[in-house]
Amino acid sequence: MTRVFIVAGEASGDKLGEAVMRGLKALAPDTRFAGVGGPLMQAEGLTSLFAMDELSVMGLSEVLPKYRSLVRRKDETVRAALEFGPDVLLTIDSPDFCKRVAREVKAARPDIRTVHYVAPSVWAWRPKRAAKMAAYTDQVLTLLPFEPPYMEAAGMRADFVGHPVVAAPQPGAEEILRFRSNHGLGDSPVMLLLPGSRMGEVGRLSERFGAAAARVRAVRPELRPVVMVADAVKDWLEANRGRFPDATVFVSPKDGAEKRAAFAASSVALAASGTVSLELAAADVPMVIGYDMAWLSRMILPRLMKIDTFTLVNLVSEMRAVPEFIGKACRAEPMAQAVLEAYAAPEAQREAMRLTMERLGRGGEEPGLRAARAVRDAL
Repeated sequence: MTRVFIVAGEASGDKLGEAVMRGLKALAPDTRFAGVGGPLMQAEGLTSLFAMDELSVMGLSEVLPKYRSLVRRKDETVRAALEFGPDVLLTIDSPDFCKRVAREVKAARPDIRTVHYVAPSVWAWRPKRAAKMAAYTDQVLTLLPFEPPYMEAAGMRADFVGHPVVAAPQPGAEEILRFRSNHGLGDSPVMLLLPGSRMGEVGRLSERFGAAAARVRAVRPELRPVVMVADAVKDWLEANRGRFPDATVFVSPKDGAEKRAAFAASSVALAASGTVSLELAAADVPMVIGYDMAWLSRMILPRLMKIDTFTLVNLVSEMRAVPEFIGKACRAEPMAQAVLEAYAAPEAQREAMRLTMERLGRGGEEPGLRAARAVRDAL
């Protein structure tokens, strides 16, 4: 019997945790779990120590008021892990909380194998994080195929297990038709606008994305702009509809299926930088990436970055097919021109997206099962 203490601190980690728990049970039905997780992990049989939402805080302004509570939860998690006596401590994403738990558990019980799921982006910036992580981490499960050498160079075992985007079901024609009907899109081609999910980035990008959409429609009036609205910025975007062309449709997906239907219904996209580029690639949607950050970050980050592109499709495919406009370059006119070009000639991007999905594991074993197998093999 394998005993696994598993810790996830946010919704994305809950999804990864659900999949790896399912994989572990498929390989060894008598696996026992304890730890912290959300509703998806609980549905797989985990009794969470406390509500995972307590750990889902970001930024100094959110963390400071909850600092003492977070320290208490960390201490509680460490005690519970040591009492459970697991073969494996599996931490998932949420690096600030998880590294503290792993470090203390490892210090108290060096024989407990510590595994972290989702490698830090040391290939992009702050490479010394890998060496620090190696002091309390035995193994890393990576989402991207080029990450293992960075972890192995620091002394950890690293296994590429595939990206969850390849396992997400793609909608069929009926679901796409229903999405179009629900939002009055008819058979118009769709230009999807994804200005982000956090207030800071949406505030910076929405006006520029809206202006770019207006320029595109001046040339291609048949394209209907559709803005994907995240819950955290829904009220703000409602109050600032005027930043977008009159014909814009605002969509707040109720679940992942509706979001995937919106992607599949789209002919081209203008998106904020992030993992959304992989979701668009999975749906075969040609894209343009635009992003800007606060002034200080704009000054500092370029000096820290170790890569020449922010877009994951470009990095994984080793092509530079997706145009991106970062920082000062994030302006409406060039982004609009790039959208028009991607819409008119998507072939190069489609090859890069196909290669990206292949390299991320599409068509192979489900990532959660691969992750489970890597954990058990290392034991």
